[in-house]
Amino acid sequence: MPTTFQLFDPDQQPVLISAAPFDPEAALRAFRQGRPDAGAVVSFLGQMRDYNEGDTITAMALEHYPAMTTKSLQAIIAQAKARWPVSAVAVIHRVGLLYPEDPIVMVLVAGAHRGDSFRACEFVIDYLKTAAPFWKREQLQNGCWRWVEGRDSDANATARWLNPAP
Repeated sequence: MPTTFQLFDPDQQPVLISAAPFDPEAALRAFRQGRPDAGAVVSFLGQMRDYNEGDTITAMALEHYPAMTTKSLQAIIAQAKARWPVSAVAVIHRVGLLYPEDPIVMVLVAGAHRGDSFRACEFVIDYLKTAAPFWKREQLQNGCWRWVEGRDSDANATARWLNPAP
């Protein structure tokens, strides 16, 4: 995949928001390097699909306010690291114009054990979907654009983290 994505050091800069495409495999390889203590590396890749609410979608435009979005994602990462004993968490998120099958977001988590790593990854993506300030518009097959509203399912996924497990 041709890309202008530049690998980053997730220990120094765990959030990367960019209009440039990124290569998920290269990002995962870079994240795994230098982590001999990580028994588990969990990743989530979200990509653009070609349908929503029963309509064919041909493109999506993602907008954000850079300083606010970065700060929000850093806070979500800090919460995940405070809740679970994981050694590293990173988020890569695209903005700008995207097309079906384009990678949109990648969450990477390294930890000693899979359970903690999976939960931390799921927590980050759940909060990212509801608390990070991204605004999305979809282009329908007829060329018209519409704003994407938050989903109840995303709010419910985030709400489950508010109550500690028994």
